[in-house]
Amino acid sequence: MSFKIDRGLFKYDFIDYHAVLCVPVDADVLQIRKRYLKIARLLHPDSCGTANPAEKRLSSELLSKLVNPAYEKLYPEKKHAEYILLLSHMGKRLVQESASVELTTDMAKQLASAPNVEHIYKTAIAKIAETQYESLSQALKVIAGVSELNLVYLMRSVSKSFAIPPQTVTKVKDNPTPKQPEHPQTPQPPKEDSAAVQYLRRAQDLMAKNQLASARVELQDALKLEPNNSRCHSLIGVVYLKQNQTTMAKVHFDRALQLDPNEETALAGKRKIEQITGQNKTGAKPTATLDTGTKQPDKSGGGLFGGLFGGKKK
Repeated sequence: MSFKIDRGLFKYDFIDYHAVLCVPVDADVLQIRKRYLKIARLLHPDSCGTANPAEKRLSSELLSKLVNPAYEKLYPEKKHAEYILLLSHMGKRLVQESASVELTTDMAKQLASAPNVEHIYKTAIAKIAETQYESLSQALKVIAGVSELNLVYLMRSVSKSFAIPPQTVTKVKDNPTPKQPEHPQTPQPPKEDSAAVQYLRRAQDLMAKNQLASARVELQDALKLEPNNSRCHSLIGVVYLKQNQTTMAKVHFDRALQLDPNEETALAGKRKIEQITGQNKTGAKPTATLDTGTKQPDKSGGGLFGGLFGGKKK
């Protein structure tokens, strides 16, 4: 059986694995694994709960041709990072081609101009996931609808000032878009009273103590609250780099610089990755250190993270 989907991201010759699993595009690998196991139990022929041979066959094909490939692409951390990079490029492409974007579901149309895009998107994905594969005959239609949500969210995540343009809303009917500024504004750092700041402070304290796993959790929580926080992307990039996960580090440094081209920590991180790449090729030792710009007490002679990527050891 051929599973052809021609809406959402699929319309642009892009396989939307997040839509297949019905997880947000910023879901981490643990969320992805948890969701996959739930779907696999539901669709596996031995546990799908139907005696109808045709439904058993359809259930098995959905699992083997859609769900398993999605999991294999999203769960291994390296493949997940590579896919997220592709997704980021797709978002930029969609913004450039926004005049041709067509939406068919009411939820996608609402998301196109909603001020609280993050909340509406996450709530909708969670709700759809509850019944995504209950009706096997409707599974492809549901996946297509989820992919439309992913498409809109991806476009609006490229810039805080972005919204679906008026000509697109004309196609999807009855969704006037507020007038946007002629030049997208660079997202500003969070205010001091924002919830994410508390996570950032705890993460910085943990990083100073070299408790990287705990710091990473704090930063992931901060990004759930403020996914367009360039400072947070920079710091989690530092954590990944410290853990020798250069691919994930590059993903977050790139995102930080996309949000704020002058983010010093991200710029330094990108240079450090280039040095590491050069070291692998030539065997030369990197000499630069990465200054994260934190203002914690200097115990190592190079700032909070002064000894993080070089310099004197204690």
